[in-house]
Order: sequence, then structure tokens, then C-alpha cells
Amino acid sequence: MSSPEILGRLASIHELMSRLIETTPEADVNHRFHPELGSLAWHFGHSVYVETYWLREVIQGDDNLTRRVAHLFTPGTRPLADQCAALPPRDHLLSWAAEIQDAHLMALATPGMLPAHPLLEAERIQRFILQEHDREYERMLAVLLERALCEPQALGDHRSESPLLPAPPSPEATQVEQGHYRIGSRFDPEAYDNELPPQIVDLSAYRIAARPTSQAEWLAFMLQGGYQDSSLWSQEGWEWRTGIDRAAPRHWRRDAGGHWYGLGINGSADLPPGEPVTGIGRYEAEAYAAWVSSLGGALEGAALQHEFQWETAIRTRAVRELGRAWEWCSNHFEPYSDYHPPPEPARATSDFDGRHFALRGGCLHTQPELRRPSFRHRALAHQDFLFTGLRLIFPPE
Repeated sequence: MSSPEILGRLASIHELMSRLIETTPEADVNHRFHPELGSLAWHFGHSVYVETYWLREVIQGDDNLTRRVAHLFTPGTRPLADQCAALPPRDHLLSWAAEIQDAHLMALATPGMLPAHPLLEAERIQRFILQEHDREYERMLAVLLERALCEPQALGDHRSESPLLPAPPSPEATQVEQGHYRIGSRFDPEAYDNELPPQIVDLSAYRIAARPTSQAEWLAFMLQGGYQDSSLWSQEGWEWRTGIDRAAPRHWRRDAGGHWYGLGINGSADLPPGEPVTGIGRYEAEAYAAWVSSLGGALEGAALQHEFQWETAIRTRAVRELGRAWEWCSNHFEPYSDYHPPPEPARATSDFDGRHFALRGGCLHTQPELRRPSFRHRALAHQDFLFTGLRLIFPPE
């Protein structure tokens, strides 16, 4: 039997995801708006499939349902475009999902309906499923943002009432002293395998920006030619920038007066100057750090943070303004020392490939379960559609 807390959170995320499907025009539910994302329907269906796999196939030994839909929702078995094209109409998908989810909540709430299984101890599999839903919900919102970028309003109908003005990069930073610091999760039943085992790491002293890079600071980078100066970019990053002719964050647009505004899931809006910049890839974040460092003075030596520096700063309360943008890190997403994958291959992290980079912090859409200090997100360097921004570090005083 599951706790009321976990049952309530599962019911809540079920409702949030269903609402996204219900309130989106049917023509758009099965449409793909970005080549690296599925359709809204696919991400929703995939979350249902994941829950069904664990609660029915693994816990109960019943693969009747998962076997019939595995070809639609198992990544890599078929091209994603083909999987999306084969999905049923919106109402059919919603009915299918509601019936399955209601049955699962009943089974989790009723003593004896599920057999004894090690994964049910400490509600480990329930917490895993909930977090997988949280991650899929965020991807669904990324799909909706891509949809917004394709709307007619993306062509410049907005009129900025409070035009965004540039601001110089802030030197405000907090020093973290050299020392031994704990990294990773300890005694947390929600932890993913990539957060384990907990580590003690040796860190040199550094200063970390009090706030993520703001939209006003990013505009200063743009106006100073940051997107045109190849010396600020890595070779790979410059090839990416010139290949897609990028000159601003992904969702920024200009109005008729030449002022920048932003497109979001709910339409267009002015860009608040102090809000963290989002919609940038790691290549852009790396170039911005190089530009800030080139300004000299207290900003010299600016760089992207290592994820160990981020987690240490969080645990020592050295930073503020968290959780408004995923923050790019300098390091690749790699397993910790003495890492051991879980006994169930389907729960093992699959992105230890030397290509993904670490992201930390969470964004506005990140659910509570994923906001712990040890949680690790990741993305490829060019992926600018995941609500990503940055925070800088500096040499110690």
C-alpha cells in the first residue's frame, strides 16, 4: 500500500499531463514540432507505458498490455516519427490512459492488490515512476513551446511595452572556500542511480555568481557582437552557430520597433531584464562566459560552473535564485566513482556516452521531486529547447 502523499502526487501529475492533451487542438496533439522531440501524444503515451511496464510487467508479471504497445513507446525500436504517426486520436488516447492510471492508483492504494516485491519497499518504484512522469511532463511543455514558436505570432506581431535594455554582467559572487565537500545522494529513496554513491570531493576555492545570467546581461553580450565574434566560440560551437545562423536565444523575437520580446507557451511577452535567460545551448553559454572573462577586472576568469561546484554552493547556501532555468555545467555527464548500475536495466542511466553535459538547478516547470541538490539533468551541447540558462563562476579573491 502506498502513502497518501505519493498517491496524491501521482494523481496530480496524471492530471497535469492529461490537461495538456485536452487543451491542445487535436491537430497539434500528434504533430512533431521539433526533430528531437516526439509529439505531445507520444510523450504522454510514453509516460503511461513506463508506469504500466513497472506496475504490471515487472511487479505483477503481466506483459499483456505492454507487449501490445511496446513498439509505439520504446525508444529506438522504430523511428520516432513512425511511432508518433501510429498513435490513436486524442480522445482514444486519453480514455486509454485514464483507465490504466485509475486502475494503477487503486492497486497502489489497496492493501494486497499488488504482490510483495522488493521494488515496492520504501515506495522506491512509485517514486521512480513519479519522477519519470515529472521529466516527461517537462518534455511535453518543451513541445508546447516549440508549437508556440511556429504560431503566426512568432513573426513579430508583439509590441513591447517595456523594451529590454542591456546591463553589464554583474560581478556579485559568493566565495566558497577550498575544502572537502559531499556530493550525491545519501539515504534518499528517490535518488536515481546517477546520484550514487555519495562522494567526498576536494574543491579549490572559487566564487560563484549569486544569480543566474539575466536577460539584460545576455542582451549586452548580443549587442557587443558576441554572436559574431568567432574568437569567443569553440570550433564546434562556431560551426553550430553559423550552421543555423543563430543570433539570439531560441525564443527571442524582434517587434516592429526592433525591441526584443519572448515567445512562451502562453504567447508573447516582454522580457523582464532581471529574469534568467533561457533558450540557449551550451555552445552559447560557453561563448558568453568567454566574453564576460574578456571584460577583465573582477570578471576575469569567468567560466561555466562544474556540477560539483554548483551542488556544493547549494549545500552551503552560497547562491540564490534557483530553479528558474536549468544551468549548464562545464563537465560531461558521467558516472560517479564506484558507480554501480541498478539490478533492473530499465532503471539504469543511459546517457553516460561522453556527449551529454550536466545540467543543474531546475526550471520554472520542474516538479518538486526533481528539485533536490543531488538531482542531475543532462543534454547535448546544441540542445537549446530544454529551458536552459547558465550561472558563472570566477577565480577566488
